[in-house]
Amino acid sequence: MLYGNAVQDYYVDEIRKIHAERKARLAKIKTRKAAESYVLDVRRKILKAFHLPTGKCPLKPVVTGEHKMPGMAVRNIVYYSRPEYPVTGLLFIPDKVKKAPGVLFLCGHAGEGKASMTYQTCAINLAAQGFVVLMIDPVSQGERLQFSVALTRKYTLHCCNAHNMQGKQLYLDGEYFCAWRAWDAIRGIDYLQTLPEVDGTRIGLTGNSGGGTMTTFVNALDDRLTMAAPSCYVTTWRHEVENELPADMEQMPPDILRYGLDMADFVIARAPRPTLIMGQKNDFFDPRGTVEAWGDAEKIYSLLGAGDNVKVFIGPDGHGYHGGNRAQMYAFFNLHAFGRKKAPRENGSLKPLPAEDTWAAPKGLVKNLKCNKPLSGFINEFAGKLVSGRRKRSKPELRKKLADILQTGRIDVPYYRVLRIHYRDDDRYIAVNRFALETEPGRVMSMLKLCNCDSTYHIPACEKAILYIPHLDGETEAQKIRVKAGESLFALDVRGIGELVPSGCDQFDRKFFEEYRYDYHYASLGIMLHRPVLGGKVRDILCALELLKERGVKEITLMAEGQGTIPALLAAVLSDIPLAVKLQHGPESWESMVRKEVTRWPLSCMLPGILGVTDLPELRKMVKNLTFSLAEEPPEA
Repeated sequence: MLYGNAVQDYYVDEIRKIHAERKARLAKIKTRKAAESYVLDVRRKILKAFHLPTGKCPLKPVVTGEHKMPGMAVRNIVYYSRPEYPVTGLLFIPDKVKKAPGVLFLCGHAGEGKASMTYQTCAINLAAQGFVVLMIDPVSQGERLQFSVALTRKYTLHCCNAHNMQGKQLYLDGEYFCAWRAWDAIRGIDYLQTLPEVDGTRIGLTGNSGGGTMTTFVNALDDRLTMAAPSCYVTTWRHEVENELPADMEQMPPDILRYGLDMADFVIARAPRPTLIMGQKNDFFDPRGTVEAWGDAEKIYSLLGAGDNVKVFIGPDGHGYHGGNRAQMYAFFNLHAFGRKKAPRENGSLKPLPAEDTWAAPKGLVKNLKCNKPLSGFINEFAGKLVSGRRKRSKPELRKKLADILQTGRIDVPYYRVLRIHYRDDDRYIAVNRFALETEPGRVMSMLKLCNCDSTYHIPACEKAILYIPHLDGETEAQKIRVKAGESLFALDVRGIGELVPSGCDQFDRKFFEEYRYDYHYASLGIMLHRPVLGGKVRDILCALELLKERGVKEITLMAEGQGTIPALLAAVLSDIPLAVKLQHGPESWESMVRKEVTRWPLSCMLPGILGVTDLPELRKMVKNLTFSLAEEPPEA
C-alpha cells in the first residue's frame, strides 16, 4: 500500500522530535543545582501522570498457608490494595532473621504469575541471601484471573490481551491500568513495612518484562525504596516506536510523552537512589536504548555526586530474567543492602514450589475468596458514578469540551495530492479516483476516493455528495452504496483505515480487532501523547468536509459504517456544515462497552473519561436529520 507507512512515520517523527527536545534540555544541565531541579521536575510530572488514589484502605493481610524450605519459610498471603480487591502473594522469610532488608518482586507476563519457576528462583535465592521477599501476582495472572475459562478461550484473553481489554474499559472511566498495577505494588511495600522481620529503611524492588516495567514506574512513584533493579524493559520510547513494538496498557502511561519524558526519567526521578538497569542482547526491548537510558541517568547521578549508584548490564540472552541478570541483581542488592562486595552465587539445590503450593486463595483463584470484587466490578462502579454525576451541557459547551478532549486543532481545507486511479472490473467498469489529503501539516493521513464510472484527475464540483466513512476499507465497502442521479460518492479512508492501514507492526497476524495488533499500538501511543487517535480520525473527516464545501458541494450526506460511525458522529457534532447523517451498525454507547465483561470495539474509538462528559446517544440527539442502526459488536471483517 502506498500510504501504509503514513501512520508509523507520523508517530516516529513526533517521538523523534520529543526525543531531540529532551536531549537538548539534558545537554544544558551542567550543575548540581540544575540536576536537582530536573529530578524534581520529572518526579512531579510522573506523579501527575499516574492518577494514584489519594487514600489507602486497610490491607487486611491474611496468611493462608506456610511451607518450609531449607533456610526459610514461605507463606501464602492475601492483602487488599483497594477495598475488596485482593492481591495474592508469596512471602519468603529467612530463618532466624531480625530486621532484614525487604524486596518486592514484581512478576512479568507469565500466565502462572508467582508460580513461575524463574521468578520463584529469584525470590528463593534472595531469601537465602538474607532478604525478606514478597512476590505478588499481577492482575489477570496467577490466581488473579479476571475472565471465565469460556471468555478467555473465545477472545484469547491470556494475560497481555486481558490487560489490554480491561485497560481500555478503565480508560473510558478516566482510569489508567498502569496506575492500578502500580498501586498493587505500592501497597505491597506497605505490607512489607508492617512485618516485624523487615527493616523498613532497606527495601528493594525488582522484576522482569512487565515486572521490569512496574519496577521502573514504582521506583519513581514511591519515596521509601532504597534500591531498584528493573530487567528487560528500560530502553527509549524512540526505539520502541521506531521498532514498531506494541506494549501492554500498563506500559503506556498517559501524557508521559506530552510531558517530554523518557524511560530514563523514571530512574532519574529518584536519583541518587541505587538503581541497576538491565537488558538482554537479544531482547525486543532494544538494548541500544537501554544503554542510552543509562547514559542519561548517569549524567544526572554524576552531577549529584553519585555516578556509581546507577549501573547498566546487558545480558547475553533473549528476553527473560536469565541467570546473568539474576546474578547482577543479587550482587547489586547485596552491596547496597549489606555492604557485601563479594557477589553470592545462586544456590541450585533450592527448588521452586509446585504451583499448588503457591496458591493463597481456595483452588488458586481469587474468585473463590469470600471478599473479592473483580476489576470489572470497579469498572462498572466508576461508570455508574460518572453517568449519574454527568451534568447537562449546552451544545456550544459540549463542542468546546469535545474539541479539547479530541485535540482536533484548527481545521482548514487540506492540501491534497492527485494519485493514480484504481480501476475495478466487477459488474461494471468503475474508476476509483484517489486524492491523498494532508490532514496533518505536510502529511498525508487520509485518502479521499471518488467512486465514479469516469476517470477524474481533479475533484469535480457537484451539488450533492455522500461522504462515506468506512468500517475497515472505503474502496471495498463503497461498492455496496447506490447513489441517486446527480449525487457523487466519496469514500474517506481515515488514518489507520483502508489504504492508511499500517503495513507493519505485525503481531502474529493482521486481525484488526485483536487486542495487541497495530490499531491498538497506535491508539496507545495517542494516550501517551495526550492526542487520541480518535481525535485524528475526526480531524480527517472535518478536513474532508471543508474540502467538499470548498469544491461547491451544497448538500452532504455523511454516511458511516461500524467503527466509522463514532468519528463520523463526533465530526457531525463539531462541524458547522449542514449535514444529513446516516450511521449504520454502530455501537449503542460508550457505556455499553464497559458494562459488558468483554467488548470488541477497539481502543481507537474510545476517549479518556468520556463517560463523565457525554455518550453516543446524547451526541446522536444533537444532530438533526440523523438515522442510526445498532451493532452489538463490530463486524470482524
